[in-house]
Amino acid sequence: MSNVNPNPFTTRPEIEGSFGVVTSTHWIATAVGMSILEKGGNAFDAAVATAFTLQVVEPHLNGAGGDVPIVLYDVRKGRPEVICGQGPAPAGATIRYYRGLGLDMVPGTGLLAACVPGTFETWMMLLAEYGTLRPADVLAPAIYYAREGHPLVERAHATIRSVETLFRQHWPTSAAVWLPGGTVPETGSLFVNRGLADTYARILREAESGGGGREQEIARARKAWSEGFVADAIDRFCRTQKVMDTSGEAHRGILTGHDMATWKPRIEAPLTYDYGRYTVCKAGPWSQGPVLLQQLALLKGFALDGLDVAGAEFIHTVVECAKLAYADREKFYGDPDVVKVPMDVLLSDAYNDARRKLVTDAASLELRPGSVEGFGGDVKLRRAGEVPVAAGAGEPTVGKIAAKPGEVRGDTVHFDIIDRDGNMISATPSGGWLQSSPIIPELGFCLGTRAQMFWLEEGHPAALAPGKRPRTTLSPTLALRDGEPYLAWGTPGGDQQDQWNLQLFLRHVHAGLNLQESIDAPAWHSEHFPISFWPRTARPGVLVIEERVSEEVRRDLAARGHVVEVGPAWSEGRLTAASRDGWRRRAAANPRGMQGYAAGR
Repeated sequence: MSNVNPNPFTTRPEIEGSFGVVTSTHWIATAVGMSILEKGGNAFDAAVATAFTLQVVEPHLNGAGGDVPIVLYDVRKGRPEVICGQGPAPAGATIRYYRGLGLDMVPGTGLLAACVPGTFETWMMLLAEYGTLRPADVLAPAIYYAREGHPLVERAHATIRSVETLFRQHWPTSAAVWLPGGTVPETGSLFVNRGLADTYARILREAESGGGGREQEIARARKAWSEGFVADAIDRFCRTQKVMDTSGEAHRGILTGHDMATWKPRIEAPLTYDYGRYTVCKAGPWSQGPVLLQQLALLKGFALDGLDVAGAEFIHTVVECAKLAYADREKFYGDPDVVKVPMDVLLSDAYNDARRKLVTDAASLELRPGSVEGFGGDVKLRRAGEVPVAAGAGEPTVGKIAAKPGEVRGDTVHFDIIDRDGNMISATPSGGWLQSSPIIPELGFCLGTRAQMFWLEEGHPAALAPGKRPRTTLSPTLALRDGEPYLAWGTPGGDQQDQWNLQLFLRHVHAGLNLQESIDAPAWHSEHFPISFWPRTARPGVLVIEERVSEEVRRDLAARGHVVEVGPAWSEGRLTAASRDGWRRRAAANPRGMQGYAAGR
């Protein structure tokens, strides 16, 4: 790959050192993660502390009731691994049950959209299997910021304001927490969530009550969550409360304590694709992760070296390949424990050689999934504007709140960490955001809504079924270079994640941009394919592009048939990235959104 750098613009330095680096979507979480490294913890200890802190300081983007996929490299094992922290559908979640309620989609908010909360169990598993510290060490910062307060970021303020009426009229338990004193808290005000602090403090008390070492403490913490007072409170809330959701009706939940007690996260081998010197590692087709690998398989046939990464030829080629890969996501992806997904075919040279011929100089305006005999489901297209906007629905947005349906740009949180030993981790926690579902008053947090990603269509690979994992958009990434662990990166952004993840990688690999330059370069996303969240609409041909891309390039793209929409100069993605190269550790964070920071030494 070439070392040409056509776009050296950058907003801040790439962090560099030899001790360790942490980069995340919020400066407080980055500082917490770095403090754990400084105290002698490894990358996995730092990850757990960072993740719990992000639940507190970015509550509009993730929470304790959410889920998380992780991709990591453990130097002891000498191989990359994936941890699936995506909880499955409850035992009572059948298509027949939801159809019996008069629903044709799982609601985008409320209790019917809840899967088993995956984050706490996953972070405790990570701590037990890979970390070195005790639960108190990694929970203390989150408890502090929840109890003593943190400055509320502007997007959290805007999110609370957007669902204020919903809270007041239908979700009083949420109003009690997010409208302190009966008003929307101001940006920069010191915000507390003492209910969440009390929950985590009680878990620690129970974890430490029986003596023994850290393994015993972790085991008791997990039991308090999945079989103890947390599971009991969730079970009771779902059974006794009828909650208004996007259907316009109030429904009880079907998640039970038994669902929580019988699920555990698990370690899996990553799905990989070789691209030049690089082996890119993603979670399997229970996530959208393979869509990045499919894009690489298509792009491998194009000469990208030397192209201007903010030029029309580059953007057009990448967007057209994205359309093909995402169309396959809609047709084929689902939980491979339940349905067969032909990933060997989808990543094969023969399949992609044929698919690549569909890329021409003209922008495609149709959804064109491939064909693999015996696999796949029907792809239904709902155009934006066909359904109403509902408060709190979909996935959170970085940009304008309460945008029209086609303008939904998903968001969540992300972090990447590398320690002095070379351990690496990339994680994208999400779900359980404050606008997804009412607060459970005894716990100080709400449930997630990941079940909205299931289809209520028998035979579809992503069809709802008890115990099945929904096809999450969460998509952290790790890459080896010449067989050695090299790069960890990711971004919030729902369906856009593996568009922005790809752009960073291509800029770094083909144009020689460093990590910070690769993040800062002008970016874009396609809205051509259906979004994964309620109401699952699409905007065929639409290409949203930052205004920093030149007018000449925009005209060229429009002439090729793209429906070009120009967004603000700094509006596309919230990427973070970290790399290791021998003794060298590097990290970078996104300036968009004014929250992300990298640290290291």
